Amino acid sequence: MTHPYKTPVSALILIHTPDLQVLLLERADKTGFWQSVTGSIEAGETPYDAAIREVKEETGLDALAYDFQDWQTSNLYEIYPHWRYRYAPGVTENTEHLFGLCLPATLPVTLAPDEHTRYEWVDWREAAKKVFSWTNVDALKKLGEHHHLSL
Repeated sequence: MTHPYKTPVSALILIHTPDLQVLLLERADKTGFWQSVTGSIEAGETPYDAAIREVKEETGLDALAYDFQDWQTSNLYEIYPHWRYRYAPGVTENTEHLFGLCLPATLPVTLAPDEHTRYEWVDWREAAKKVFSWTNVDALKKLGEHHHLSL
């Protein structure tokens, strides 16, 4: 029997090109909320496994066919109150592990319509202005720092 609650451990995958164009997805349940690919781990998964699965589910891309990297870092954040019902009673924080996926160029993606309604490829600095979560901004900042740039 599957557990009815989400595990408060997730992956955020920053999909980008070498020239720092970043893929953003608009949430189906919150119009105007843009984000990178994200998702909670499932039973028996590691954050790495979840990241690969979420990229496939949310974009149709095979992460392992490109430059997929575990950034070996994570953020602890407070779960937004309107999404806490998905977690066991009393769970208010989530640990999000960061990953990067560098594609050779902007590619079309196939969205999961129950999760996202639109996607855009935007410059990494523009992406930092559009995303709604501070952890997504942090991931974008880390991407820039890797290329000796700052927000």
